[in-house]
Amino acid sequence: MKNNYAKKLLFLAVLVFANVVYAQSNLMESNYASVIQNYLNQNKEKYGLTVSDISDLSVDNEFLSKNSKITHVYINQRYQGIPILNALSSVAIKGNAVFYYANRFTGNVNQRVNTTSPQLTAKQAIHNVAAQLNLGAVQGLDLIEKNNNIYLYSNGSVSQTTIPVKLVYFQNEAGNLTLSWDLSIHTLDGANWYSVRVDAITGEIINQNDWILACDFGDSQHENHGHASNPVVQKESKFTLFKDASFMADGSQYNVYALPVESPNHGNRTLLSEPANLNASPFGWHDTDGISGAEFTNARGNNVWAMEDRNGNDGFGYSPNGTATLNFDFPLDFNQEPEGYQDASITNLFYINNVMHDIWYQYGFDEASGNFQANNYGNGGAGNDYVRADGQDGNGVGNSINNAFFGTPPDGSNPSMRMFLWSPVAGLQDLVTVNNSAVAGTYTAVNPATAAPNNIPGIGVTPVTADLQLVNDGSANPAEGCNPIASVAGKIAVIRRGTCPFVDKIQNAQDAGAVAVIVINHNNPTNDPAYVPYVNMAGEANPVFSIPSVFMNFDDGEILLAAMQTETVNVTLQGPSPFMLDGSLDNMIVAHEYGHGISNRLTGGPSQAGCLTNETQMGEGWSDWFAMMITLQGTEDYAAGRGMVTYASGQGVNGIGIRNAKYATDFSVNGFTYGDTNNTAQVSQPHGIGFIWGTMLYDLTEAYVSKYGFDDDIYNGTGGNNKVMQLVIDALKLQPCNPDFIEGRDAILAADMATTGGEDQCMIWEIFSNRGLGVNASGGSKFSRTDQVENFDMPLETDPTLQNCTSLSVDEFKQSDYKVYPNPTNNNLFIKTNKSFGQVTMTITDINGRQVYSQKVDLFGTVEVNMNTLQSGIYILNMKGQNIDANHKIIKN
Repeated sequence: MKNNYAKKLLFLAVLVFANVVYAQSNLMESNYASVIQNYLNQNKEKYGLTVSDISDLSVDNEFLSKNSKITHVYINQRYQGIPILNALSSVAIKGNAVFYYANRFTGNVNQRVNTTSPQLTAKQAIHNVAAQLNLGAVQGLDLIEKNNNIYLYSNGSVSQTTIPVKLVYFQNEAGNLTLSWDLSIHTLDGANWYSVRVDAITGEIINQNDWILACDFGDSQHENHGHASNPVVQKESKFTLFKDASFMADGSQYNVYALPVESPNHGNRTLLSEPANLNASPFGWHDTDGISGAEFTNARGNNVWAMEDRNGNDGFGYSPNGTATLNFDFPLDFNQEPEGYQDASITNLFYINNVMHDIWYQYGFDEASGNFQANNYGNGGAGNDYVRADGQDGNGVGNSINNAFFGTPPDGSNPSMRMFLWSPVAGLQDLVTVNNSAVAGTYTAVNPATAAPNNIPGIGVTPVTADLQLVNDGSANPAEGCNPIASVAGKIAVIRRGTCPFVDKIQNAQDAGAVAVIVINHNNPTNDPAYVPYVNMAGEANPVFSIPSVFMNFDDGEILLAAMQTETVNVTLQGPSPFMLDGSLDNMIVAHEYGHGISNRLTGGPSQAGCLTNETQMGEGWSDWFAMMITLQGTEDYAAGRGMVTYASGQGVNGIGIRNAKYATDFSVNGFTYGDTNNTAQVSQPHGIGFIWGTMLYDLTEAYVSKYGFDDDIYNGTGGNNKVMQLVIDALKLQPCNPDFIEGRDAILAADMATTGGEDQCMIWEIFSNRGLGVNASGGSKFSRTDQVENFDMPLETDPTLQNCTSLSVDEFKQSDYKVYPNPTNNNLFIKTNKSFGQVTMTITDINGRQVYSQKVDLFGTVEVNMNTLQSGIYILNMKGQNIDANHKIIKN
């Protein structure tokens, strides 16, 4: 058995240093130097640049994208040979000309630099950072390599890896360029991978970010939307792999939640045989030398090394062994703590990392563009950067549960994935399963034993199965069960909520022989804003009840009661497992984390790791979208949408997930638009901001699938899902360092132009405009998250990219043909049109999906909508007629 990693740390140090040196190569070394320089000379005024601003440039990376046939060149602006941090422009070359240019250069550089001579040495900068970040005493700090103002030091007993240091200019919010030392330290506990700028004069840290992104999946939504796991539903896998006769068979097999299955809630495990993709992993998943025969029999190979890290020391832990036959078929029993099924869990972690590598390789996340491989098989890029994936991580830094991390250093250094355990669920859960009848399925209820401290027992892990029976206490309201009730022996008693205490109702049902109780909430006919659909039943029972009970909402209860009128309804009540949940079995989380690596490596080029640090960066949105795409199926209901990470957060398959809303195209389900990025109270940073970008990508996916269909072959298919996957990867390569929503949108439009000649420009514009990212939207400052301006306008039809737009014909509506104002409004709303749309039904829906206004009008001129009677909040206005179908988010002050 061969091992190519015996000297991996030294090899890694050399590769990282080589990368940094390469990043300083002169622009003249590019094959397209003259083309790029000529373009900049001709367009310098457009970008506010002077001749001196573009006289000292260097190539950070250059590679060919096979799909788009674009050569991507990432150019760093310098001053007297010193690079300006993140002044990194993306240049797309096609047909020996600049096809697309995304500017990130800054103007009048020579007037804004403070000095060219550091007073602090590179070594002193490391000591200062260690002291200011409380990383411990620096010991044995040795210089390994030096090239001009670029240094490579040993780990100094404060870093897991060698410490690269280089001289840069850092641009602050005021536009000043401060000479600084740029360095990175991967802390010994693995919790942080600091990327730091130290003032080269004062020695103070003036800027820092963390290459390790802590996703805090459970920070807000986990407690509020907890549900129990659904019973496993068997689904036939339509996930298509690609093989041919030349594939080097290794006999490997893995018992995993095979894609597109999302989690244990969404389907059973499948025993897969040799699932590695020929194009992306031609020697299988356990190879590292490019010669037939596996180098490793554990969950380790060219793309990932998956292992446990329960002690949280970020070391090299246990990895399941498939023996010489590479048989990773391990048992999985959830009736125990996750440590008991670590082999099955880590195998799943290994599998998802590998398929993420293989899938996105097809769309252009390959070696040259900075993907994660130990051996790049001669295909360019820097190797020795497989993913280190820790499962059941026990790091005790305050984030050791309900979380996941991913750290992305530049190409040539290993990214770090850390998967944590999740708390057992509590409160609102899918506790009720109807086993027969037309209303069979799972229903949500509150489990009082976990909802509040009281003497009303809820449902435990032992199920209770019986027929339902509505109680009758002989009173004027017989179903409220406030008086002694007729026999319900052996039944699950169904009781309506009323005026008497919950303990009285349950006691009466128990006395009548019930084996369990379901209490159904009352209705809210007056739309009382204080109405709560679920309550925590409480009260003192003496003696304590011997039967369990749950509380259901009115709507679900009415469904059961209606079915009981015509048939016997049999139900099982069962609570959630008391054991921790394992995030490595939730494919959405693993894929989301891996997605951070994709967006970070592709934005600004593979040599960068800090090009998604601006205030409105969209990294979380791309990661959510990557995860959704690999679990997407042809049966997806885009209007109803899906929740993000429902298994690990303890929700059922229809749960809202961990974001502000489900990903959904229906505005009554997800009404978030670009302007909501300004809402610091309700939209978090970066997760909430990313969610809004992810919403736009989800809408775009639906549009592509609607137009081109869905293809189960995720590797080589030609459906709309395949096309949009390619589009987004191509766009990531085109956008500049630290893009905002506007630049992300423009990169997608440019990617479509590059590959189809603009075939889908209209559709793309319509999707983004509908969510407030129209042609006149503004991204504001890179240093602020509260100055974005949304706009719903489409470009004019005179735009040459829209000349073939059938969806913008004069017979159909354009948002420029009408105006909705004022928005926000204090009372009335006006719709002003410059053409007749005929008879239109205007409806207003609140954020909970309830229709609060409906009126038919002739939409021409100015139409007034009275909103005086509506409470303050967010609403969706829909105007629907023969010539229009449009949604607008309305804010009522």
